[in-house]
Amino acid sequence: MAAVEITHEEQAALAKALLDALNPLAAAVRSRTTGLPEQRMWNADPAEVALSVLSAWKLVDTEVKRLTATAAATAGSYGASYEQLGAAWGITRQGARKKWPEAVSRPATRPGSLELFGGTAELLRDEAAGGWRWTGVGADGTRGEAATGHPTREEAAAHAGAFLAEHA
Repeated sequence: MAAVEITHEEQAALAKALLDALNPLAAAVRSRTTGLPEQRMWNADPAEVALSVLSAWKLVDTEVKRLTATAAATAGSYGASYEQLGAAWGITRQGARKKWPEAVSRPATRPGSLELFGGTAELLRDEAAGGWRWTGVGADGTRGEAATGHPTREEAAAHAGAFLAEHA
């Protein structure tokens, strides 16, 4: 996979979207830490306001790292190698292994199981229906299974992954 680059226009749109998403979070964080209403966030010492924004960016950074690890684990559960993960992230295979040590399943466990969002699912060949089924337990303890068979393993895995995400 080649390195992904974005245009200047895409970068500007991304920055705007991130700032639009960050402002309510920064205002809420500042309100909680100062006791002031969110509407008064900007009526303060500029350094304090900037520090509130920085704190909000730290929260976003933590969430991005969590979502990145989830994306790496999802790719690994579908058979992506550390070499492929590294290429997608712009780092070496070894760097990807260090960054996401649990992302790539061992070959013995890959064919029938998913571990995503803190839950697990098993993919089962349904010979009678000529397709695939899944059963799973979400991180919240909710149990689920395919209501119907799926024509491919990948489709069953996608439905199982959606269940696990819903019950993270």
